[in-house]
Amino acid sequence: MNHFKISFCLFLLLSFHAVVAQKSGNGWENLFNGKDLAGWKQLNGKAKYEVKDGAIVGTSVMDTPNSFLTTEKNYGDFILECDVKVDNKLNSGIQIRSLSTPDYQNGRVHGYQVEIDPSDRAYSAGIYDEARRGWLYPLDLNAAAKKAFKKEEWNKYRIEAIGNSIRTFLNGVPVAHVIDDMTPSGFICLQVHAIGSKDLEGTQVSWKNVRIQTSNLKPSPAANIRIVNLIPNALTSAEKAQGWSLLYDGKSADQWKSYGGNDFPSKRWSYNDGTITISKSDGSETGNDIITKKLYGPAFEFTFDFKLTEGANSGVKYFVDQKFSSGGKSGIGCEYQVLDDEKHPDAKLGKNGNRTIASFYDVIPADRPRNAVKKIGEWNQGRIVVQKDGTVQHFLNGYKVVEYVRGSQQFKDFVADSKFKNFEGFGLSQKGNLLLQDHGDNVSFRSLRIREMD
Repeated sequence: MNHFKISFCLFLLLSFHAVVAQKSGNGWENLFNGKDLAGWKQLNGKAKYEVKDGAIVGTSVMDTPNSFLTTEKNYGDFILECDVKVDNKLNSGIQIRSLSTPDYQNGRVHGYQVEIDPSDRAYSAGIYDEARRGWLYPLDLNAAAKKAFKKEEWNKYRIEAIGNSIRTFLNGVPVAHVIDDMTPSGFICLQVHAIGSKDLEGTQVSWKNVRIQTSNLKPSPAANIRIVNLIPNALTSAEKAQGWSLLYDGKSADQWKSYGGNDFPSKRWSYNDGTITISKSDGSETGNDIITKKLYGPAFEFTFDFKLTEGANSGVKYFVDQKFSSGGKSGIGCEYQVLDDEKHPDAKLGKNGNRTIASFYDVIPADRPRNAVKKIGEWNQGRIVVQKDGTVQHFLNGYKVVEYVRGSQQFKDFVADSKFKNFEGFGLSQKGNLLLQDHGDNVSFRSLRIREMD
């Protein structure tokens, strides 16, 4: 009988362990035990972190930089989930694949941050590069997702970092998708943002149900949202599925030709080093633009990276119509201005800043945040979206800076007050070439991607 009892107890014990194993067999690991901050350490600022009612609570304090409660372990590929609640006045974030090294800004935490933003800007679950490149995926790129965040409530965040792909979800809504290879691994941390005024002291952000998967990762189904690909001259399978193709692969320029000619220019343009680059001239040469061999329209999306040298001027044109005489100069079409606003005099000409970077050149000025432009010598990302209803948008580094409707009365009024007023039908062609402008200055382009829309 005793043997039977022992066997029965052993059976129950094994059954219990089997149940426990089944519960943990889904691959999730808790990063927070609900009781204390074991497994975490604090870096940089002096905000207060404590455990209350099963949640990690971060409290802001004055006169300290951004604070980060970081995991003691680094993570590469993973799926992370947690619930977040934040004071409406406080900005915060979740760092992933982040680093802190003595040789980088004296140990300042830097890396990818998934935003927690209760403000009216509503960038929650957008992707920011803390202390490095700034915004990678502001929610101007996915305005519909701005509605996902619930103020003064718990919000469920999901982050999928698998290979070069980083995707975010907020309360089940796909928010951001970035392709990048700058940092493949690093720690995870919970940020309490620095505050600049006394009335914000004591504001709080809380996290609970913080868990992670690091093996047998199954990404969520593909979502039809904008993908920001920061790997030069490359396309992912997800982008191809959305209809994207490359106009330049980093080696061949066979989809481009000189304006008014049949071949790629033999002078000053180069294309075989990962960039399409125009070298500086003495100003004596004109009409040296390059255009796509194919016409695009009436609806498409075109993205491009561009890098300026000091004082440089160029442009990216669309709906270029060769019926207009250019007088031996640049082809005529709608232009996304590419310019060093600080050093080139053209920025001060025109009206109301309509010749500054990312503007619809000489027609509509760009309305952009102060920090939207990268430093000279760094890569900027431009984007032109032309919709079926005639709506056109210019983006600069993820920020929407221009919007107009082709053929609208407002559009006609703007054109009538520009240098294009005598070109009848300017900007109204159903199709046209894309054009990279030679303005006599040294400018480089790469990652030329196009998606035609029905």
